[in-house]
Amino acid sequence: MMKEKLYELMSRAGETIMKIYSRESFEGIVEWKDDRSPLTLADKASNEVLVAGLKEILDIPILSEELKSVDYESRKDWERFWLVDPLDGTKEFIKRNGEFTVNVALIQDGRPVLGMITAPEKGWAYFGEEGGGAEKNDGMGWGQIHTTGFEEFKDLKAVGSRSHASEEENEVMARCGVIDKTSIGSALKFCLVAEGQVDLYYRHGPTMEWDTGAGQAILEAAGGSMYKGNRVGEVFSYNKEQLLNGSFIAFGRRF
Repeated sequence: MMKEKLYELMSRAGETIMKIYSRESFEGIVEWKDDRSPLTLADKASNEVLVAGLKEILDIPILSEELKSVDYESRKDWERFWLVDPLDGTKEFIKRNGEFTVNVALIQDGRPVLGMITAPEKGWAYFGEEGGGAEKNDGMGWGQIHTTGFEEFKDLKAVGSRSHASEEENEVMARCGVIDKTSIGSALKFCLVAEGQVDLYYRHGPTMEWDTGAGQAILEAAGGSMYKGNRVGEVFSYNKEQLLNGSFIAFGRRF
């Protein structure tokens, strides 16, 4: 029931986004945050739909990119909460390349135990739940997905950011035996690893918790793993005092 309710809600948020995306001009709908990242009317409209709907599905706290920040003292004892990015890949949205997503994760005791990512322009949806596997809906219904489960760091395929690539990422991929790299925007990078199209995803630059929560839940449900830094080691956790993430690496297998 949770999957279907989330899918219906996030589809409505996606329809709201697409109404704005389909406009002939984006003039007047883009503003800039203090960190010089873009914010559009689509981010705000999607957020309104999601916040109202998530409260009906499960009435727990919500931590969203587009809500006023919740100070750590107020949220440090949250056991469960929704983690939301109403429009991930705003730069890709503005470029009109379709590589943007809506991300929702359920965080339990600092871990993403359920996540859904939808790609409104592409008509895709991904879902993963701890202990329940991962699925993709390409518009023809839900079907199971799983990671490659590669056995050794040799002749691997990787995915990287379209808008935030770095030389450090190239160095890590070379060390991991990557021979082919795909670039794509937003949380779709997690989805490519989860459905076995590529073997790993490394991100050197900063992200926020709402950028990664849903993707990690889907990845791990599909058989993958995710760690801080650039190697197997410390697992990624949520509801930190600082919501800014450091570097991370996602693998299409468990260790």
